[in-house]
Amino acid sequence: MTLSRRSLIAAASAALTAVVVSPALAQETQPAPAEEQMPEGRVLDDIVLGNADAPVTVIEYASFTCSHCQAFHEENLPKLKAEYIETGKVKFIQRDVYFDAVGLWAGILARCGGDTKYYAIADLLFDDQKTWLNAKTGDEIAANLRKVGAKAGMSAEQMDACWADKQMVSDLVATFQKHATDDKVEGTPTFIIAGEKVQNQPWEDLKKIIDAKIAEAENKG
Repeated sequence: MTLSRRSLIAAASAALTAVVVSPALAQETQPAPAEEQMPEGRVLDDIVLGNADAPVTVIEYASFTCSHCQAFHEENLPKLKAEYIETGKVKFIQRDVYFDAVGLWAGILARCGGDTKYYAIADLLFDDQKTWLNAKTGDEIAANLRKVGAKAGMSAEQMDACWADKQMVSDLVATFQKHATDDKVEGTPTFIIAGEKVQNQPWEDLKKIIDAKIAEAENKG
């Protein structure tokens, strides 16, 4: 999924307005006022998967509504985990990209269980992506996301509180905008491997880049 540099701020602004149509309001009879003020967003720390002292860092910019991201998580992330993350050679960081309100709803849900549950919930969102996105209305998508959250052990009240948390919304959008702008991200998935921006490509090609970065880090050490 592409995100032109010019549309980055527009995407962030559109996502930021998602709080007024969030799933937390699905049962409300009156929508929140469109002009409600949002708090200033703060840039959040990355959530690391694997050994924090691993010699090479792999960052993935991903959207929960991106089919190519779903394919990476289904086909290649298990290989990355088995060969590199679990062996302590690589630490992995996912940075969420929000193209629209729906992607932000999913991103908030992933964060709703705290940092320790983020990757488990992210896995559920990608595993079930075709199911929860298969809806005709925002209300149907919201209901589907609730099912994903329930699988992760969250209550309806917990999910509603997260979706209604304006500070969380502002923080996630500010974090997305800052990182995606700094790294000049134009599409998802995009990878930053040991500081080098790498576009999505077959696993064997990604593996060669990772191996070269690990060898480079070992030589420096």
